[in-house]
Amino acid sequence: MVQMALESPTDHRQVERFCQEILPQVSRTFALSIRFLPGNLGRAVLCGYLLARIADTIEDDPVATVESKIRLLDKFLACFDDPAQADIFPQVVGTLEGETAHLHLVENTHLVFALFRSLPAKSQQTLQHWITEMVQGMQKFVKLHAQGIRIKTLEEYQEYCYYVAGTVGYLLTDLWFEHSPSVDFATYHTLRQTCAAFGEGLQTVNILKDIAWDAEHENSIYVPQDALESHGSSHEKLLDPEFLTQNHAAITSLVELAWSDLDKAAQYLMEVPRSAIPIRLFCILPLVFAYATLRDITGSTAMLKSGGNIKISRAEVKSLIMVGPFTVLSNFTIRRLIDQVRQQPFLWGNKNTSFKKVA
Repeated sequence: MVQMALESPTDHRQVERFCQEILPQVSRTFALSIRFLPGNLGRAVLCGYLLARIADTIEDDPVATVESKIRLLDKFLACFDDPAQADIFPQVVGTLEGETAHLHLVENTHLVFALFRSLPAKSQQTLQHWITEMVQGMQKFVKLHAQGIRIKTLEEYQEYCYYVAGTVGYLLTDLWFEHSPSVDFATYHTLRQTCAAFGEGLQTVNILKDIAWDAEHENSIYVPQDALESHGSSHEKLLDPEFLTQNHAAITSLVELAWSDLDKAAQYLMEVPRSAIPIRLFCILPLVFAYATLRDITGSTAMLKSGGNIKISRAEVKSLIMVGPFTVLSNFTIRRLIDQVRQQPFLWGNKNTSFKKVA
């Protein structure tokens, strides 16, 4: 865990060091990707991700009351306009439950807001707008599901996904337009047509692979109740071994939604100008990791068993890290890599892997 006590949040070098060091502890995949983004763009994306993670940690607390979550999320939003609120937020938030690194991030919310205030004014406006949209959506669902998230329909699931992930797609796209000369207004307008799917596709894959974890550790079930009922199951029987076949059939709608959104996310990536290499590099790894994970989800029931989840192999992760960045200069090679990942594990050097590195 990062251990850092700062006397003054205005020490920008230490603030940035904390944010950079905590990132891989709360998201290894995101940490791999953000290193490609230069200067203020990288700093803004880093800050936006950490702010979203703080809000998510509050929302996911398995024991906090609805009233407590709503109050803390309101105080979190107040930090955008009032630095004094940000400075005292770690004391206000009190004790939460969750993963150690995520809790440590919340305890240092004031440092993330110190990074926020060092960003260009336009970036601050973008982050505040979309994080506010996200948090207000979280509050809506916390109120709707006082005893823990229990999604009823696919439509409700899609609304939830928009708030927690589609907003991130818009946030990133607004930052591309601000910071990348290659993203002109016409390109920006085009990207906004599929940017929500970019975030939502990744989110649905994460939800599918962690069905058991979310149910057992976060008291949250995102598989729609009506889908389960149509196959003779229910939220209460989601991890029941006797209903494994029915539950696997019930997640089909989410799996199909994830495939559709990932294909839109791939189109999003390929519509980013090839001259905007850092942005393409940022997008490629989470996308191919998601395709690989969804491929394994489609043929597995592990995530529907107590304690189970889905993870692609370390060998495939390493292969994609090595090859993925070499594809971004060509939409043809991006498509080729995605096509191979969809079909089978991508292992560099395997005789079944025909992909060749592009110079």
